[in-house]
Amino acid sequence: MQEEKHITASIVIYKENLKVLENAIDSFLGSPLSKKLYIIDNSPSNEFKNKIQNDSVEYIYSNKNVGFGKGHNSILHKLTSENKYHLILNPDVRFHPEILEKLVLKMESNESFSMIAPRVLNSNNELLHTARRYPSLFELIFRFLGIFKKFTIRGEYKNQNHKKSFSPDFVQGSFMLFKTEDLLRLEGFDERYFMYMEDVDICRKIDLSGKRKLYFPATEIIHTHRKGSSKEFRLFFIHISSIIKYFIKWGFSSG
Repeated sequence: MQEEKHITASIVIYKENLKVLENAIDSFLGSPLSKKLYIIDNSPSNEFKNKIQNDSVEYIYSNKNVGFGKGHNSILHKLTSENKYHLILNPDVRFHPEILEKLVLKMESNESFSMIAPRVLNSNNELLHTARRYPSLFELIFRFLGIFKKFTIRGEYKNQNHKKSFSPDFVQGSFMLFKTEDLLRLEGFDERYFMYMEDVDICRKIDLSGKRKLYFPATEIIHTHRKGSSKEFRLFFIHISSIIKYFIKWGFSSG
């Protein structure tokens, strides 16, 4: 009889550092929960195919860069009611495997929770403000320009106690643990976003479903935050394009 899969995860990769990726894979596979991991490879070649060998891992080569949301969505049809939880995981994240059990237990404590996320630290163990308020267009402009910092302070809940749980507007998509039935009901990410803003968008959809998101700092992960859009013009253009699509869809206020 096939082993029941209690938790699944997907990682979308593109020309990753193998050692960094292995840290993410080992973090997930180290959990005592029954599990399965999907690696969706958007890279120009499938060089990782023979480098990722594990019975609990399914490697899928996209043959082109389909983007973040579409990559994660590509395995949704593989998920069933047996997969009670699904983790959206970045390749540059690492964590102690025991946090998955803690997150699952917290999710099971309240039917209204649709998605949960941990406290996120950078490689220097400094807090990354990944729980945020829905942005207004002006706030994003101010953030890019580095002016009017009071909007950033408010937008990142910097006056909030980040050692206590709360329900933010959205959490950044490096680590999002969903109840699988809710993720399927939401039909995953909006594929109009190639990359960026899809995490904000799906949290908006959770709101419309009448369910909640939880920031749960009793667990924590390490994220090597690359901030690609501030370093590469192409990614910056993609980020701007996603912001435009987001505001056309949801309106120009933060409410």
